[in-house]
Amino acid sequence: QDAFEAFHVDKVLVSKYLKSLQIGELAPDQPSIEPTKNKMLVKDFRELRAAVEKMGLLKPNQLFFFLHLAHILLLDTAAWLILFYFGTSLMPFIVSLVVLTISQVQASWLQHDLGHLSVFRKTKWNHLLHKFVMCHLIGASAKWWTLLHSRHHAKPNCFQKDPDIDMHPFLFTLGKKFSVELGIKKKKYMPYNHQHKYFFITLPPLLFPTYFHCHTFYIAYTKRYWVDLTWMLTFYIRFFFTYGSLLEIKSLLAYYFIFRMLESSWFVWVSQMNHIPMDIYYDNNLDWVSTQLQATCNVEQSLFNDWFTGHLNFQIEHHLFPTMPRHNYWKVAPLVKSLCAKHGIEYQCKPLLTAFADIV
Repeated sequence: QDAFEAFHVDKVLVSKYLKSLQIGELAPDQPSIEPTKNKMLVKDFRELRAAVEKMGLLKPNQLFFFLHLAHILLLDTAAWLILFYFGTSLMPFIVSLVVLTISQVQASWLQHDLGHLSVFRKTKWNHLLHKFVMCHLIGASAKWWTLLHSRHHAKPNCFQKDPDIDMHPFLFTLGKKFSVELGIKKKKYMPYNHQHKYFFITLPPLLFPTYFHCHTFYIAYTKRYWVDLTWMLTFYIRFFFTYGSLLEIKSLLAYYFIFRMLESSWFVWVSQMNHIPMDIYYDNNLDWVSTQLQATCNVEQSLFNDWFTGHLNFQIEHHLFPTMPRHNYWKVAPLVKSLCAKHGIEYQCKPLLTAFADIV
């Protein structure tokens, strides 16, 4: 199926696990497409995917990712050197915070590439560097991220299936249909008529330093991801040893909490601009393309937008081809637009600030 093709790089390896589950073949007269799915769209997308593979758009440019990792490590080192050379007064403190925040967010975009197996052709090298970037450079579990993010990609914006919208209906009410349903049921956990105001002081600044901080350790511990936990501890040992030698304990804790808040704000605005304004509802069991397109939109391309969002401004292409290296999204975008035009599917692309405003 299209989801299988999209997620797996080494299909021979995965097929070994599937053999034990095979119970037979469909008879020739049996339909292979469910009635909720668009047969012609499925056919055309599979032809598009075959063309994409022939064009070599699923092959990574490792120089691109090497330079990206190099600029992350340089910024990470620079953040500490600023405090070391210029002291811990207010201005060096602020500049160091900004530099470390940039390094952390760019590392989160790189771990996203590694988690999707799009940096190396060999799966094991993606997994190994994923642990280094996610666990050691960022301080979170790589397996925890994969567990949540794979579910998001399989069923984006599908209530009770996509973990990224688990905040409905407790903290926020999401989607026009769900908002009406809650109104009819008279259910209200928060003052939802003001949620566009309290969004600014809740989700963006606090997602990382509160919920994600606890959840990544909780999942890693309960699921016994001992390797991830060990890698994660190296981040905290490195951070508190290097910065603890320059800052007093109160300043150190403030530094840590502030850069996590800044990192969280950047991440939330970028990650939500492509999904929250789109259709959010129960799973309607649509075909792969329809499922992804109704839940995603793009942001206009520019050098800044590509860097600032980690190429997640091409969210449509990323969701259709999750293992595609991000430097190739712009090449496949015209082909995806043509497919959407042929089948009458809306292909949304917005300016960056408009996309941010649409969240609110």
